[in-house]
Amino acid sequence: MSVPDLTLGTPSSELREGQTLLGHADGEQVLLARCGDGLLYAVGARCTHYGGPLEEGLVVGDTVRCPWHHAAFNLKTGRNLRPPALNHLPRWSVEERDGVAKVTSREAAPSGAGAAPSGTSGGDPARALPHEPASVVIVGGGAAGAVAALTLRREGYTGPVTILDEGHSPPCDRPNLSKDYLAGNAPEEWIPLFPDSWYEENDIDLQLGAHVRALDTQQRRLTLEDGTDVPFGSLLIATGAHPITLPLENSDRIMYLRTLADSRAIIKAAEGARAVAVIGASFIGLEVAASLRARGLKVTVIAPEERPLERILGPELGDFVRELHESKGVEFRLRQTVTGLDDTHVTLEGGDRLEADLVVAGIGVQPNIRAARDAGLRTDRGVMVNEFLETDVKDIFAAGDVARWPSPVSGEPVRIEHWVVAQRQAVTAARNILGFREPFTAVPFFWSQHYDVTIAYVGHASRWDRHEVKGSIQDHDCEVRYWSGSKLLALASIFRDRTSLEVEVEMERRFGRDLGRGNRD
Repeated sequence: MSVPDLTLGTPSSELREGQTLLGHADGEQVLLARCGDGLLYAVGARCTHYGGPLEEGLVVGDTVRCPWHHAAFNLKTGRNLRPPALNHLPRWSVEERDGVAKVTSREAAPSGAGAAPSGTSGGDPARALPHEPASVVIVGGGAAGAVAALTLRREGYTGPVTILDEGHSPPCDRPNLSKDYLAGNAPEEWIPLFPDSWYEENDIDLQLGAHVRALDTQQRRLTLEDGTDVPFGSLLIATGAHPITLPLENSDRIMYLRTLADSRAIIKAAEGARAVAVIGASFIGLEVAASLRARGLKVTVIAPEERPLERILGPELGDFVRELHESKGVEFRLRQTVTGLDDTHVTLEGGDRLEADLVVAGIGVQPNIRAARDAGLRTDRGVMVNEFLETDVKDIFAAGDVARWPSPVSGEPVRIEHWVVAQRQAVTAARNILGFREPFTAVPFFWSQHYDVTIAYVGHASRWDRHEVKGSIQDHDCEVRYWSGSKLLALASIFRDRTSLEVEVEMERRFGRDLGRGNRD
């Protein structure tokens, strides 16, 4: 489909509020949109996360939301307002005269507090922060830790920022580790969240291989395994979670997927393997199954439940996921557990032995709360935080898989292991470290990829009274709504991206948070 050259002008009289037009300018795709102030704005047309088509997204106020993974951008400035996108959009000046809109010059990228990860952030010297701690230390270099560091610099904080992480690789795009990267469809250069130079350019001290032995909340310092003391003014605990392991003989044969090193190891093992047993029909287990099937391995999924993902998605989507994997050659052994394994086979509880020269398990994770618990912070299946993501000790915050917070969706404390949730919590936690005192009310969102089918899920329903299916699951055009009484808790959908975005907006407004109000600055 041809798109107009917006530098030559295009009729604008029919472009009403909330509508967009896809065009191009000087060889770049451009999105033209009319906001609530009646003016036209032009920004880049592709989401800076995975390149989602913003013309298929949703305009709310002066923001546009990506249809794929629900990132949001300010149409007036191009600024990224929320993850999973981290970079801003380019923008252009627009002239509208006599019913014709013309895109003119490309504007400079947002600077200061809004700098993109690929550039030096610098900060905004004209704006005073409500609170400037002497230093900020972030324990954990995953989704939450990395985005918290980015946010601190974007907001204009110029004090010392340190990231301590036990791993040996810089923060990476973890969702890709079980999807395209593991399947062999994404090169490793796509995996780091930021270029290596970004940390030095933004004066962020990234310490890899740093194991925290103890946290002293009174003296406000961390002690590392090598005896080094690391003082802090404010602390963010973003330690994430670790895989639950199976207590079986020869369990050293079982591989788990959490880090880039784990994914590399599975890829290497797959090169010499013929058959893989995937223990667990979780999202991670099934994504691993799909990726290894794409590499040509014989794949068997072993799990104790009657159907995969039923507890989260319900029976209809659970059956669909199983049938989809079976259509690609994956075999399921459901209502089964692994009781033993040797060098070439796994043994099931009924006595069956299955060929498996590679074994991968995905049976859940546990939050890394040891240091927080030993320091006396309140923990209960996670580090307990309030609506500002602050623990019961002032200036100590938690975010990501380790944090358990009061969710406005369910009305009860929850801990949600989603990449996007962790990143959005990081933004809120970083701003609250700087004294903004903003409650975390973002609606949870995640996506799961199975071959050419993506399931998008917005909201949170640990349990529900009823669910309703609309559309055709088999035709990959459906939505499933999960209810508690008259309250909509969550929506799962397949290729109904706009509906997913609309439900997200409804939930946000129910909680009194309207991202469409535009840029906070």
